[in-house]
Amino acid sequence: MADPLRINSSQSSANSLSGNQAAASPSDVNGANFADTLAGVQDLKFSNHAQKRLQSRNITLDDDGIARLSTAIDKAEKRGGRESLVLVDDLAFIVNVQNRMVITALDAQSRGEGVFTQIDSVVFADPSSPEQSGSSLSSRDVQA
Repeated sequence: MADPLRINSSQSSANSLSGNQAAASPSDVNGANFADTLAGVQDLKFSNHAQKRLQSRNITLDDDGIARLSTAIDKAEKRGGRESLVLVDDLAFIVNVQNRMVITALDAQSRGEGVFTQIDSVVFADPSSPEQSGSSLSSRDVQA
């Protein structure tokens, strides 16, 4: 399995994740910029806002997490979802389904009151293998 994609929270907020950086930054993985890597994976995009939230909340997505997120978006699209809350283990993503764009990302500590508005669907991203089924959300993790 490939190395996980990481955003280092110590990176200056002045640095953009747009891919126009000349020197390698802490957000680089094996020389590839995080945003560029994500953009090329499974036709999934992350808004600037989502990129900043991933960075500030030190949220890490590995290849499996991205694949699960993409598969969940496919499910939402098949069922007519437009703005979906996608739950991947203890992470929550608000996604514009039509554009396949992640609008924001939250971890368990940043959910606030646990109220999500302006969504029309919720999708649980299934574990991709049986050994990961123990890492699914428990009822106490989702506050609605």
